[in-house]
Amino acid sequence: MVLVAVVVANGGGLLVKFSSRSLVRLVSALLVLLAASVAVRAQGQAQGQVGAEGQAQNQVEAQAQAQAQAQVEAQAQGQAEAQQGEPVRIGFIDPLSGPFASIGTSALLLLEFSADYLFNSRGGILGGRAIEIVPFDNQQSPTETQLQFRRAVNEGLHFIFQGNSSAVANALGAAVTRHNRRNPGEEVVHLNYAAVDPALTEENCSFWHFRFDAHAVMKLEVLTDFIASSESVKSVYIIGQDYSFGHVVAQTSERLLGEKRPDIAIVGNELHPIGQVKDFTPYVTKIVASGADAIITGNFGADMVALARSVIDAGLDIPIYTFYAAYDGITATLGADGKDRIYLVHSDSGNPFSTEERRQFHLAFKAAHPDRDVTQPRLMNALSMLVKAMEESGGTDPYEVALALEDMRFSTLRGEQIWMRGSDHQLMQALHILVMTDENIEFDADNSGFGLYAEHVVPAAQTVLETGCEMKRPRR
Repeated sequence: MVLVAVVVANGGGLLVKFSSRSLVRLVSALLVLLAASVAVRAQGQAQGQVGAEGQAQNQVEAQAQAQAQAQVEAQAQGQAEAQQGEPVRIGFIDPLSGPFASIGTSALLLLEFSADYLFNSRGGILGGRAIEIVPFDNQQSPTETQLQFRRAVNEGLHFIFQGNSSAVANALGAAVTRHNRRNPGEEVVHLNYAAVDPALTEENCSFWHFRFDAHAVMKLEVLTDFIASSESVKSVYIIGQDYSFGHVVAQTSERLLGEKRPDIAIVGNELHPIGQVKDFTPYVTKIVASGADAIITGNFGADMVALARSVIDAGLDIPIYTFYAAYDGITATLGADGKDRIYLVHSDSGNPFSTEERRQFHLAFKAAHPDRDVTQPRLMNALSMLVKAMEESGGTDPYEVALALEDMRFSTLRGEQIWMRGSDHQLMQALHILVMTDENIEFDADNSGFGLYAEHVVPAAQTVLETGCEMKRPRR
């Protein structure tokens, strides 16, 4: 797509984005105008006509120019009107099949609902254009992600949401960077709503990548502070999935606890294959033998359900500190056995809701999807900030939208002010420690009667960490 300024005869103008085919038609019309003018002038010069004949010649020339000008204006106006009715198409690449399908499906439903509830039902964006979410199933595979990315590019999509798995996010980020370098003017923006490997906004940071969740080290700073404040915790077992995020959790948890509570013993630090373990009994047997007072895990999806269930079935009555141990069947599976034992560090505040706007959104979502939950509210924030950037930049040009996202301040539905740091494209927001319980819960999870209650909050300003990002910025 190409942005063209068209100046019309009365001195006004139109700013229109043309497809390559439409631009060819416009250029053809302009060439008609130029050819008509040149031909008439040449004829006049050859005949040397003056006086009345010259005036007639000028009238012919003026008529030819007016006709060509009208053709140009009609083409530009028609393109603008057609574009106004076109939806703004936004891609979504995450698992919609396989062992992690429930997470991807929940996110997709929430993103689609957010688009309809916040924008489409209120007249759309950019002067009346609807938002259309276009899903692609990557099966939680970095290789499949790159194939789905090519499909998205071939469909002309320039904004892609993705979140599940940092390994996938790193693969997608590399593909986006490579594509954008080779295709100036046709860039893609990667909107990361959940992948929390710090490298994505540190050594692998990119102008075309924006993260709307706190990264793993930011979350672990808050989580280990909370653990360190518990005098009953004397020993910890760390277990996680064997990929980039799992490695960060394992290494950083051990380092931070060593700094904050040197007396806490790390009695185990183990990784397991992601999405392949059906029975966690052998792992839990080692946890029981270690005598650990608490468990830290970054597991998500089916791995989180199976691990927590095995821990509880083994009779271990110890706290489990997690990132993702709620929703998508996890809360229902654990039930009363998880009460006051499952803790999450989360960017959402859980119960109670702080504003009526946030409460109404949740009620509307549950009315539309009774068997689903608002699992990742940061999707609402990410979409809203993207739309704000489009409105501020006046369109959907990826480069201009990315510039508008940098250093953006935004007020969420729960009334919190969040900030997209420009130097590394990392969102700054409050972080919460939530506990699974059935007390003081207005909105539960999995329709189980149990939900997440906010036990501790750290304001956004206190979550900010320095960045080592050295971003390479494209030039226009």
